[in-house]
Amino acid sequence: MTAAGVPPGGGRSERFGVTGQGLRTGLLGGSFNPAHRAHRRITQFAMAALGLDETWWLVSPGNPLKPAAGMAPLPSRLAAARMQARRARIRVTAMERELGTRYTVDTLRMLRRRWPRRRFVWLMGADNLAQFSRWRDWRGIARIMPIAVIARPGYDAAAFASPAMAWLRRFRTTAAGLRNRKEWSAPALVLLRFDPDPRSATAIRQADPHWASRFSAAGLRDGVTHHSIAADSL
Repeated sequence: MTAAGVPPGGGRSERFGVTGQGLRTGLLGGSFNPAHRAHRRITQFAMAALGLDETWWLVSPGNPLKPAAGMAPLPSRLAAARMQARRARIRVTAMERELGTRYTVDTLRMLRRRWPRRRFVWLMGADNLAQFSRWRDWRGIARIMPIAVIARPGYDAAAFASPAMAWLRRFRTTAAGLRNRKEWSAPALVLLRFDPDPRSATAIRQADPHWASRFSAAGLRDGVTHHSIAADSL
């Protein structure tokens, strides 16, 4: 792997939406404010459990459900995420900025159009499942691609009692069941449980309020599109 999380041979020669057909690809979206070792750990766990070839971290320009106050600039969040993703089969991307999408459902539809033969699975923590019914067209998200939910300390009870879980429960399958399918269909829900990691971005920001100042956009490129990420272009 390169430091940017791009597999060898998958650098600039791979054009946006052309290659990588058939790869099993996890999608983990979020603010990554900042990315930390727990993000990396849950990603690698999910990749092993589901037999994924790689995972894309979709660093959001802005989360509609989170306040803008305290949100570090996108280039800093991308640079921090790229550092956490190094030497792993993880690509860090700000694709939503290029696609012009604001909501997850729109992003996922665009990705399916651009990469129609990739097998995508949406990865999210139990904390997101607990509030999933607040997301724009959350049932539409579930119909676009399988969803894998990763346990997170303190959120399991709320996740299992959520309106979204009441609807998704009928579509549950096992990790092995999804991994062994020749073709992935949706809706499909996989619940993944492993030794939890207590790290959180909130705690990191509280301990180091100026973390973003250590990261620069100089030379930074998107891990999927390979376009330059320049601070003055955001």
